[in-house]
Amino acid sequence: MPSLDRQDNVFILDLGDGENRFHPDWLSAVGAALDEVEKAEGPRALVTAASGKFYSNGLDLDWLFAHADQHQDYVVSVHELFARMLSLPVVTVAALQGHTFAAGAMFSLAQDFRVMRADRGYWCLPEADINIPFTPGMSALIQSRLAPRTAHEAMLTARRYGGTEAAAAGIVDRAVTEEAVRATAIELAQAQVNKAGDTLGTIKSRMYAPALATLRDTTAPLG
Repeated sequence: MPSLDRQDNVFILDLGDGENRFHPDWLSAVGAALDEVEKAEGPRALVTAASGKFYSNGLDLDWLFAHADQHQDYVVSVHELFARMLSLPVVTVAALQGHTFAAGAMFSLAQDFRVMRADRGYWCLPEADINIPFTPGMSALIQSRLAPRTAHEAMLTARRYGGTEAAAAGIVDRAVTEEAVRATAIELAQAQVNKAGDTLGTIKSRMYAPALATLRDTTAPLG
């Protein structure tokens, strides 16, 4: 399960050491950690990280298929997490040490910056290959954070980007060695800790207002 630590002014949210899929309990734990980050005072920033083969493999499809009657509520909760990260009033950095797929990739896009391992692991939106269409909120998030050409390719072809390719496409900001992923993310976050606060939250909310409105639409989240 996710856990929250703090290194000086940088909170580090460790997503776990498995596939880190979005089980409802996992979503609740991440939400509780974000509550703590938001309630803290003074300079601060947030790094999300993981250990093992995956950063996150996205939606918990096994849980979802077993609870089909809760499909819409589940999607609403995932959209809520994306919207919250996108507008969080602190600078956020995703440290992508492993595979970052589907909703896990979208979760990384909801953060301000991304650092990815250069030599192994893929960033991928596989929905076109697994026959699961993006929700309107997911589409809005992706298209608000990627250049049009990159969003088009990533969404339509389900391309798997290695770290160097992801950096060249503007999906991630840095591609570094495995040992440097978390340290680089913390360094980026530490440089921005004085930005935390209501002004930053307002800037993000206005910058991404259309995407946030779509993500927060609970009347027709599935389209």
